[in-house]
Amino acid sequence: MEQSQQPQLQPQQPLPNATMILVLGILSIVVCFITGIIALVMAKKETELYNNNPGVYSESSFSSVKAGKICSIIGLILWGIGILVYVAIIAFFVSAAGAAGGFN
Repeated sequence: MEQSQQPQLQPQQPLPNATMILVLGILSIVVCFITGIIALVMAKKETELYNNNPGVYSESSFSSVKAGKICSIIGLILWGIGILVYVAIIAFFVSAAGAAGGFN
């Protein structure tokens, strides 16, 4: 009996750090902007890995990397806005105290 030679399809594996990037991206919104920076760096590496071998890695894990990247960008923007608001509040109170003669 002759067996037909059919190509074996290998199951796609997830990207190694996809879940961690998503978690760090979410934490950048809630906890600290440093996790957002880490997530962006890791997402860049994972995106390059996926683009070099798209058939090896699953699309769902790449979607997690993209979602983590988006969350980290949102987190960094929110933290940046927060810092600007704090600086504006401090500047307002310092100038108000100075105008009221509080620094004499």
